[in-house]
Amino acid sequence: MPVSTDAIGTELPPLTMTIDPGRIRFFAKAIGESLPEGTDVADIPVPPTFLFALELEQPDPFEWLTELGVNLSQILHGTQRFVYHSTAKAGDTLVARPRIADVYTKKNGALEFIVKQTSVTRSDGTPVADLISTLVLRHPEAAQ
Repeated sequence: MPVSTDAIGTELPPLTMTIDPGRIRFFAKAIGESLPEGTDVADIPVPPTFLFALELEQPDPFEWLTELGVNLSQILHGTQRFVYHSTAKAGDTLVARPRIADVYTKKNGALEFIVKQTSVTRSDGTPVADLISTLVLRHPEAAQ
């Protein structure tokens, strides 16, 4: 079932997170980065893709898709872009505010695209990053 273009502009629930230094170390290890032992916690920058991973740590990170009527078995991760405004560090409290920025189709409706933009700021409103992800829904029943 296609997602209605009425979803464009829908704001999703914000997520507030305080960046724990242990999580940064764990994430860095998972992606093959090494942090020097004894590094001052205040000096540990957040790795570039860390913010995307935090969005997935909600109890149901795909609830918004389910609410749109998306069949999760038909979805692919299309693209991910990051626009950085400042470096987040351990101890920062960040607020992520996602919204559905666009919904469009290609190939006569066989492929549908949902673009989600997430604005990440510090708790005082200072911009940190904008995350832009595109999900692709396959509609094999659509005429090609």
